Amino acid sequence: MDKVVTAEQALAGIAEGATLAVGGFGLCGIPTTLIETLYKRGVGDLRVVSNNCGVDDWGLGILLADRRISRVTGSYVGENKEFARQYLGGELEVELCPQGTLAERLRAGGCGIPAFFTPAGVGSQIADGGLPWRYAPDGSVAVASPPKETREFGGVMHVLEEAIVTDFALVAAAKGDRHGNLVFEKSAQNFNPLCAMAGRVTVAEVQELVEPGELDPAAVHLPGVFVQHVVYAPDLEKRIEKTTVTEAGR
Repeated sequence: MDKVVTAEQALAGIAEGATLAVGGFGLCGIPTTLIETLYKRGVGDLRVVSNNCGVDDWGLGILLADRRISRVTGSYVGENKEFARQYLGGELEVELCPQGTLAERLRAGGCGIPAFFTPAGVGSQIADGGLPWRYAPDGSVAVASPPKETREFGGVMHVLEEAIVTDFALVAAAKGDRHGNLVFEKSAQNFNPLCAMAGRVTVAEVQELVEPGELDPAAVHLPGVFVQHVVYAPDLEKRIEKTTVTEAGR
């Protein structure tokens, strides 16, 4: 099945209030073309699951700055000052969870596993509840996380975490074929395959599009069964989240 479509066609089903799993790590491996296309569509009240939320003027940050995102599930704020301002000002609901837990919640969702136990977060507000999800304008906690079930395995306490399944997933791959088989480049593997698995409808933008059979099956990081739409996006602008250089002569 040829799954190649335009970005506009691929995102046509995303409506107000949709849940999205968005791949990438910082600004590495983010689906830039799909995010820009979604921004132009004008839909809002989006509930996003992503490791972080881009920076102030790039990636998911452009949706956030335009008040298109109402809730974020992620592991850290990153370099996005507007993210922090909206969260602390009570304009944005944020569910923070350990990074490994977030990754496993996405993977579990894609594998049909409804929940799992992990020791990460035991003894903290992650397990006990009370973590601020949304602040009130006066700085008080308007919505707090609920307590989670805990259980002992092998003498170690674990907390129950629920899997994540979203309406759509937006991911970026270095190479893909028309059937949706994907290959990711180095660090871009962070969260992209997991987000793709968690989406009911997954859209993958690929920098290099090849014909079916051209990819070595052993090199495929994500099989096409998880991908519904492929968007060819060869000319991507890549940015660096924080540039660090060495002084001349050192």
